[in-house]
Amino acid sequence: MTYLFIAVFAIVGAFARYGQTLLVQSLFGRGFPYATLSINVLGSFLMGFLFVATLERSAMSPELRVGILTGGLGAYTTFSTFSLEVVTRFESGEFGQAALYVAASVVLSIAAAMLGAWLARNLGVAS
Repeated sequence: MTYLFIAVFAIVGAFARYGQTLLVQSLFGRGFPYATLSINVLGSFLMGFLFVATLERSAMSPELRVGILTGGLGAYTTFSTFSLEVVTRFESGEFGQAALYVAASVVLSIAAAMLGAWLARNLGVAS
């Protein structure tokens, strides 16, 4: 059953990633990888929130939890894309933009995960 949950939520995560990419690129363009940055930050927030909410506050089955966190968020977040975008900026001589992107991704994603965990613990998420 775990594998089925992973597969189903991976489809949802992949569709969400693609939809968010299209939306963010239509709003902000492709000059800076805002889409990937927003996906990594939101994905980190969701990982922090759902990890706590599904472990500490919910009677969710372990199989469903793994499906959501591993399948859904694993397909949604884009660290491999992030890495490639950093490499291409370095290769094109955009060192400042590459450094800004790395710093923003790391700091904002960790802050988002912390915020998500804090919210799950403090907003009375179902127990």
